[in-house]
Amino acid sequence: MKAAEMFNLTGQVALVTGASSGLGQQFARALADNGATVALVARRVERLEAFKAELEKSGAKVVAIAADVTDRAAMIAAFDAAEKALGTVTILVNNAGIADGGRAVEFTPEDWRRMMSTNLDSVFYWAQEAARRMLAAGKQGSIVNIASVLGLMVAKGGASYATAKAGVVQLTKALAVELSFKGIRVNAIAPGWFVTEMNDEYLLSDKGAAIKREIPMGRFGNPGDLDGALLLLASNAGAYITGATIVADGGQVIQIKG
Repeated sequence: MKAAEMFNLTGQVALVTGASSGLGQQFARALADNGATVALVARRVERLEAFKAELEKSGAKVVAIAADVTDRAAMIAAFDAAEKALGTVTILVNNAGIADGGRAVEFTPEDWRRMMSTNLDSVFYWAQEAARRMLAAGKQGSIVNIASVLGLMVAKGGASYATAKAGVVQLTKALAVELSFKGIRVNAIAPGWFVTEMNDEYLLSDKGAAIKREIPMGRFGNPGDLDGALLLLASNAGAYITGATIVADGGQVIQIKG
């Protein structure tokens, strides 16, 4: 089979959370460019609508749905809206997240709960709902959770974030064990450092320059550097891959300090 056929997503319905900016927009664009219809989900309606219009100019079929991933009622409504407009969601990209940091001893219970609710709890609930609907419709599909290299390693000031993302890695494995025999593959991508609106001030500072020097490839991730991993996991090209976490970090995790 030719590569273009293996990665073709025609007929697939994708839902991407956190699709109003950053990596979420890139994920949605990659899916749409390869044939999927896409439901864009995020809180910022104006940005969603602008991005929807951009994708439609290239011929993509997309819908924009406003929802906070931590709101269970909004989640149900988002899936309902996606199904009504496009059909059963067969590709879920659990991308929405926050990146607050701080010293562990200074974190409040509210800080901790906000991180877990957004970066871990929502990943489970959205994956659970997507799986329930695929099973009810007799559909096979793919769930791609966006973890982080900080789910595989740690850094000062990142206790809550690293814990949540490590949870995503383990959750991915657990869901794969339960769902794969039913035709629903569950995998994760663990990105390294990518400059986005969420971290640009930090990464473009002197501290960011120090981080870049620790990356074997000597640079931060560029837009599109995760497209290959996403398309592999979302398409038939990855038909025998489940429970995996693909690391795309320029070699950061394997870097050994002498």
